[in-house]
Amino acid sequence: MNTRVLYTLFSALVIIGGSLVAIRVAQGYRFSNQKRIVQGTGLLVANSFPSGAEVTVDGKLFTATDDTQYLEPGVYDVMISKDGYSSWQKRLTIEQELVTQTNAQLFRRVPGLSPLTFVGATNLSPSPDGEKLLFYTASASSKTRSGLYLLELSSNLLSNQREPRQISEDPESFDLATASFVWSPDNSEVIASNNGRDILLDLSRKNDLSNSPDIGLRKSQLIAEWEAELYLRERQFLGRFPAEIIDVATRSAQNVYLSPDKKKILYTAKTIFTLPENISPSLPATNTQPENRTVEPGKTYIYDREEDKNFLITYDNPQASVSAKLMLATDLSNRDAQTLIGSPSAFLKLSASTSAQTAQNFASYYSSLYSHQLQWFPDSRHLLYTQGGKIYLKEYDNTNETTVYEGPFISNFIYPWPDGSKILILASFSPSTPANLYAIELK
Repeated sequence: MNTRVLYTLFSALVIIGGSLVAIRVAQGYRFSNQKRIVQGTGLLVANSFPSGAEVTVDGKLFTATDDTQYLEPGVYDVMISKDGYSSWQKRLTIEQELVTQTNAQLFRRVPGLSPLTFVGATNLSPSPDGEKLLFYTASASSKTRSGLYLLELSSNLLSNQREPRQISEDPESFDLATASFVWSPDNSEVIASNNGRDILLDLSRKNDLSNSPDIGLRKSQLIAEWEAELYLRERQFLGRFPAEIIDVATRSAQNVYLSPDKKKILYTAKTIFTLPENISPSLPATNTQPENRTVEPGKTYIYDREEDKNFLITYDNPQASVSAKLMLATDLSNRDAQTLIGSPSAFLKLSASTSAQTAQNFASYYSSLYSHQLQWFPDSRHLLYTQGGKIYLKEYDNTNETTVYEGPFISNFIYPWPDGSKILILASFSPSTPANLYAIELK
């Protein structure tokens, strides 16, 4: 056998051996510290937002984010901390050949506070998509500056010094301070109701309420059209969940709210029941926090359809379910959706005998703020709520409760900024000044 053949065979063996080692390394195999033969490990991806935080594993400083570490299979107490931010910690189970990510969101210990209004804000009403806020202001300096305003909740609002835009001046014939509002599903229009009058506002321009027509005669039809649109959306998004969870949402729960990414459901149980195991195929390296598949009435849970996990959310809110959200798509067992033409009476669930109650039903449907419940944070991984005069964020698996604000605020209004960078509050820092809107800077 000549030298060229030997060289070729040797090269082939090196390539094959290297490939096998690379495959085993990619699967998480490493030599142990005790110099034993190669054994399976798991991969811990310690990432945080912001990055550059310290990672402690079982009380020992391990690395810094963002970094990847191989660990032998087992249970580890992981803490991620950064100066000026609240610490993040979880007990994680590292499994052989699987990747576990921390995805730790760190929040400021001392958040900034920026005013958004200066002459008062009342009668607040957020849009269905959470990107606009309607409110009333009574100006002491000029009557023409009193009226209804729209605040665009964009990520560059403060940097560009954009101000709320006036939608309507305060007319003598219509009391905007006490009016009720119903938003259209596309966030472009609002029905303002008061003293037996119903006016349709176009939010793309300034409206003259003194000369605006009363839409009372066609209000019922308009409300039915909007509800039909909401019904179809709910049917589309809820239909992606397993049949067992759809049954829970439509029969055994109240105040059901989909997460912004439509992959999780927040709900309060009405009856006791047990979710079956393995409702949907399990994913590798799923959330290893303890779940609760036996559900108790009156308690709040989150079901994650991607991981088939059901987590109990513990918090104290005596006002919960004061105004319960009504489900619209309770007929998902039917193949065909209802239509406004074929069954018009089916689309008046949110309509009530009074304009104020109709507005309350729509508001509760759009946001859990109005059912005095936990609110979804825009990242779909956190929940926002108040308790004991403080504002908290908590992860959807009931871990990492973090106090993000402790100070003056009116507890019936807290609302997240669409990109999760801020929280809106209504507060008055002096008895002689009206309540104004402020943004709590979280990041």
